[in-house]
Amino acid sequence: MGVPGIDRPGPLTYALLALTALVFLFPLYWALVGASTSNGRIARTPPALLPGGNLARNLDIAWNQVHMGRALVNSVVVAGCVTVGTVLFATLAGFAFAKLRFRGRGALLGLTAATMTVPSQLGVIPLYRVMAQLHWTDHLPSVILPNLVAAFGVLFMRRFLSTALPTELVEAARVDGASSLRIMVSVVLPIARPGMAVLGMLVFVQSWNDFFWPMIALSPGNPTVQVALAGLGGGSYDSDQAVVLAGTLIGTAPLLLVFVLLSRHIVGGITAGAVKS
Repeated sequence: MGVPGIDRPGPLTYALLALTALVFLFPLYWALVGASTSNGRIARTPPALLPGGNLARNLDIAWNQVHMGRALVNSVVVAGCVTVGTVLFATLAGFAFAKLRFRGRGALLGLTAATMTVPSQLGVIPLYRVMAQLHWTDHLPSVILPNLVAAFGVLFMRRFLSTALPTELVEAARVDGASSLRIMVSVVLPIARPGMAVLGMLVFVQSWNDFFWPMIALSPGNPTVQVALAGLGGGSYDSDQAVVLAGTLIGTAPLLLVFVLLSRHIVGGITAGAVKS
């Protein structure tokens, strides 16, 4: 029985959704096809559309040709730490900008937004010098600490909390004698959870796919996944694309797992505020 006043989606809606899903899933399927075949079969015209029988072989080559096991562990550590740090600090700062009143709030918020206009490449040399002085080059802290907070995350959580968190709820908690820490833990975090899940997913994917700075700060013997993938298949123009695609499948699997685990919260965060009573 449908909800009064709300039309049920028709066959055309489901057909469009199915077509959209196929379009987005096709690159992943093509990577599976390429990873299960040979280099020559990938270049064949027309291309093969069905998986071959070399998937296990190519996965084994990709795993052993570079330090893929270490790269996966490093990427999990880096992306996990960056995600937790960014979500935590962005939620704290977003709450302060959204609901607290303090001198210089507007100027500080504008300065935070202005940092997004500065290309990250401009800070590579001074950042590398700092990491070298701290003796952190080729160590994971060199790619974790510079990314523990992001202006985008602060602005994202400020926007989310501005609409999702009623000001009256915060004021009522203060009237009851709750401290700022108690308000943050008992009031803000439960309401901010959908937004934090969305931000966490975005930050995890961005950190997992980061290549430029890890390539500079880390060595091929202690890489992240993206740095390891750059050395697959020989690392030249005539590289074995089947092995590269097999390595790509290995590097993509953790992202799919994170999305499955957070999908319910991600959908809730995206739709939060879309329906008002």
